[in-house]
Amino acid sequence: MTLHGLYAITDTPLLAGGKLLPYAEAALRGGARLLQYRDKSGDDARRFDEAQALAELCRHHGAMLIINDDLELAARLGVGLHLGQGDGSLAAARARLGGDCVLGGTCHAQLELAERAVAEGASYIAFGRFFNSNTKPGAPAATVELLDQARARFDRPIVAIGGVSLDTAPGLIARGASMVAVIHALFAADSASEVEDRARAFAALFD
Repeated sequence: MTLHGLYAITDTPLLAGGKLLPYAEAALRGGARLLQYRDKSGDDARRFDEAQALAELCRHHGAMLIINDDLELAARLGVGLHLGQGDGSLAAARARLGGDCVLGGTCHAQLELAERAVAEGASYIAFGRFFNSNTKPGAPAATVELLDQARARFDRPIVAIGGVSLDTAPGLIARGASMVAVIHALFAADSASEVEDRARAFAALFD
């Protein structure tokens, strides 16, 4: 599957109260190509059940599920994995999950981290934060010039993350982002239909 388009990332507090599955399905109906399950809680049983349900939704919609920072869960479900810096070795994850698995790595705003991620077998490299972000507050670190440099240097798809909105995404795509990772601008919505509309608008930017 081509790594290109809207990359939706779930957020447990934002999708509490039974919103996770209907909102995730709405994003997939709207055209999200990748869906990352991001849950930092220690409730392993709930996390397995939710991830399994999301994997089924992704299969139904021809999309791909990525698990954030949990190699065991990704291996158990046979889905993709995303690792942040300090979340474990990409090389070890690649060895465990096999060559076909989608494996992503957080590279912050550093080309050196991207170089290491590519060498360890990353399928895509993720740069950010490009803008102020609710999920990871603090000053933006990444610039659009970084996308230019990464596109010239690496043959891997590039993900831009961090405060991405419908207003800011076009500029990132124009400078080489293969995917834009979106949390709040997609899921901070009053209804599933609103999520679907937003997903369609993001997906249309890649047409």
